[in-house]
Amino acid sequence: MPELPEVQIIVDDLNKKVSGKKITGVWSDWRKILNLLEKKGGALKLIKKPDLGEFEEAIKGKKIIRVNRRGKNILIQLSGGSMMLVHQKMTGHFLVGEWNTASGKAVATKPKSIVSDPYNRFVHVIFYLNDKSMLALSDLRKFAKIIFGNKKDLEDLPELKELGPEPLDKNFKFKDFKDIISSKTGKIKQVLMDQKVISGIGNIYSDDILWLAKINPFMPANKISNNGLKEIFKATLIILKKAIKLRGSSISDFRDTAGKRGGYDKVILVYGREGEKCLRNDGGIIVRKKIGGRSAHFCPVCQKL
Repeated sequence: MPELPEVQIIVDDLNKKVSGKKITGVWSDWRKILNLLEKKGGALKLIKKPDLGEFEEAIKGKKIIRVNRRGKNILIQLSGGSMMLVHQKMTGHFLVGEWNTASGKAVATKPKSIVSDPYNRFVHVIFYLNDKSMLALSDLRKFAKIIFGNKKDLEDLPELKELGPEPLDKNFKFKDFKDIISSKTGKIKQVLMDQKVISGIGNIYSDDILWLAKINPFMPANKISNNGLKEIFKATLIILKKAIKLRGSSISDFRDTAGKRGGYDKVILVYGREGEKCLRNDGGIIVRKKIGGRSAHFCPVCQKL
């Protein structure tokens, strides 16, 4: 699943490529991705799998004002006080290019970087823009979700309202981090990945953060020393910023809006390196153990429990 760095990369790309443009139409071959949030009789109602014409009518003519990120969610601010909330889920990623849909299936025609990579061929939603370019969502597993509605109504949904603080927010200081983490009794890897505690961190970056901080992923969060928490906080900033700079991790499906791979997986510290020597050359061999249904990668020498 795309984590904070990958989502931020998409958001930054979209602000450069589609801000200021108007949506002139919508194509989709999988309506399950689409949702409308409407107020009926004073109550909010989420309309799942709306008629494509109904969805298109609601969004057509809207201008893309700005694109923001909240946790792993993409928030596309539109004119008229409306917004699209997009969660790319496990295998989704936005692309900006051109597609031919005459056959009932979206086939990319440009740019070459989208056309040539098979991971970009699972396009299920296209937003046509007024300059003839297109904003498309490619999603192999078809789990992605798009909700269109009033901005204020969307901001009140649990998927946004219940999110924890942003780790890269300049106002999020070590004291805030310490107060939150030290109050949790769960294993530190699970705590870091809990979106209601800290937003945006997932499996890949939690492993690398904890390796850099020399903290075992199974350590109870409330048992970590002040110095240990400082190291985790510092490592979080280092890893997330580095991943953004390197355009994310393309271990599996992630591609940027031009359909290109990220570069972080080439410098990954511990995630996915089971059986390899620890990069600290301390004699440790990276192990992988299950933790809450997910995998934790760590060095048993420098990350002792």
